[in-house]
Amino acid sequence: MANTYTKDFKIRAVRLSRKDDMTCKEVAKDLGMSEQSLYRWRKQYREHGDDAFPGRGNSAPDRDEEKAELERENAKLRQERDILKKAMSIFADKE
Repeated sequence: MANTYTKDFKIRAVRLSRKDDMTCKEVAKDLGMSEQSLYRWRKQYREHGDDAFPGRGNSAPDRDEEKAELERENAKLRQERDILKKAMSIFADKE
């Protein structure tokens, strides 16, 4: 069964994927969704703007908004962790 995402979640995912510090692949992985869906949403949003994603999926907007915020924070923390791991390996090699 396919996941159903709210319009707000899709728009936030699209905006997150357009930032320079993360690739679509990273965003999709961090949000637990397919990269193909994210690319499809980006295309729909580019073509239709705020009128994109009509239909179902607005049952719990506050909860979805909170989830999207936590997912963004999680993605940022993962990225920071990866940077620290790389820095640690560089410093370990110099000793």
